[in-house]
Amino acid sequence: MPSNFSNLNNVVFCVLNFVILLNSLAKCFANTSSEDLNLPESHVVYHLNRLSRAPGVKECWGYEDDCDRENHAFSQPECPGEHSTYVKDKATQRSTFFSQADFGFVRQQIREQSVICEPLFRDDSSLECSKYLRFCSGRNILVNFTDFQHRREPVRYHMDVLKEGEIAGHCTLHVNRLREELGHLSPLQSWAPELRFFSELPQRPIESGQCDVIVTQPTVLLKLDASINMYHHFCDFFNLYASLHVNTSNGRDFDPFGRDVRILIWETYKYISPFAETFEAFTKNPLWDLNTFRGKTVCFKNLMLPLLPRMIFGLFYNTPIIQGCEKSGLFRAFSEFVLHRLQIPLHPRTSAKVRVTFLSRGTKYRRVLNEEELMERLRQDDRFDVQNVAYGSQMKFREQLEITRNTDVFIGMHGAGLTHLLFLPNWASIFELYNCEDPTCYLDLARLRGINYVTWEDAEKLQSEDDGSGNESGAYAKFTNYFFDAAEFMRLVHKAADHVEHHEEFRSASSQYLSSEKDHEEL
Repeated sequence: MPSNFSNLNNVVFCVLNFVILLNSLAKCFANTSSEDLNLPESHVVYHLNRLSRAPGVKECWGYEDDCDRENHAFSQPECPGEHSTYVKDKATQRSTFFSQADFGFVRQQIREQSVICEPLFRDDSSLECSKYLRFCSGRNILVNFTDFQHRREPVRYHMDVLKEGEIAGHCTLHVNRLREELGHLSPLQSWAPELRFFSELPQRPIESGQCDVIVTQPTVLLKLDASINMYHHFCDFFNLYASLHVNTSNGRDFDPFGRDVRILIWETYKYISPFAETFEAFTKNPLWDLNTFRGKTVCFKNLMLPLLPRMIFGLFYNTPIIQGCEKSGLFRAFSEFVLHRLQIPLHPRTSAKVRVTFLSRGTKYRRVLNEEELMERLRQDDRFDVQNVAYGSQMKFREQLEITRNTDVFIGMHGAGLTHLLFLPNWASIFELYNCEDPTCYLDLARLRGINYVTWEDAEKLQSEDDGSGNESGAYAKFTNYFFDAAEFMRLVHKAADHVEHHEEFRSASSQYLSSEKDHEEL
């Protein structure tokens, strides 16, 4: 009897905790639509925990002050390799990687934030920024675009979009603090080109009628790298995602992961990109640009100036990565977030074969001249389920992601298309067929994402179409085409496949297929 009573108490306790959790969830998201709450399972759990601190919920991303990183953090980087320089132990090596390339970088931006323009009352303006103005958030900020109506030249990467007094707020400006943070004055390294002109207003801009337009939705100002190139454009998307996490620390009265936000691209060119669908992961609204408010004075109730793609020692493009470490939780979370928000399906396995995707290039350079021979060798191998694809404008980006997400071994020449490795399953291998004498770019990206990396090993078993003697730049490895030894190619594909088949998550996915096959046979 006492045992049964104890069990009953345990059940009641669990139910009560569950009710408390649901109640916290309802309160946290009372003003958030179900569409905005469309988050991956991991994000729902960690996001709920951050907002509600419900009893018994301990999961955390890794950047929170009260996070037990060893036991409950989403991010668990690994350092199986050695480091050859100053790091003396594994704990320091792992901690360095976490700070450089994981949620530790988010933590740094949160901890570095200081008040640049300080409010006296709640409805005043405010501006807070991290070091060097790499990330900023503000409330009730006025931006004056009236002089912009006379500007005729196209604007992109310009540092003179705003002039003195054209961005301002009713708050106490810490002038010296602002000046101290102007050290990274560059279009894509910081928001210093815009915020150096921040000034005080004697009255609240919205209440005093200074605004032609009042934007009540949370708004993101976004300075883009190269939107036509997947590698560079995903620096933009990745830093925007990381900024959502930084913004959770600012006590905003809106869901930082909600999609009812506005994005204002900081240029006058019409935004065109083969990867434009990715913005749907962040907003359900049409994009704005600098032409949207030409000649207007605009007041933004909530404004975010996110991390930028070419920050010094920033994320993705300029990320310094300590040797021997891999599996950034931040990169994995970004992958999950994009795939879930864009509703990219993971197909159930229909065979135990390793799925191989060969990315074909239609460009002038870095083509595989004996591609058909290599594809034929792959198709003859019963170990593989093979497809040859060309990711170009003729294929929607969602369709590309669906192929990538359902690939075990992804093969391609050095080029921006290999950025797809961000969206491979955790067990996958990326085979950069030849790195064209740029050995770290996609190796490092694979390490960050936490997937296996393979590349060509024997230089004597590939042949370039020419020696580059006619190329003035001298960087001819990227400006020619190649023949590859078919036997060596197959050896490396099998090496990549060995990793896949030994991965625990792949085995789990395959076992589900084998179980269904066995049930079918018994029927």
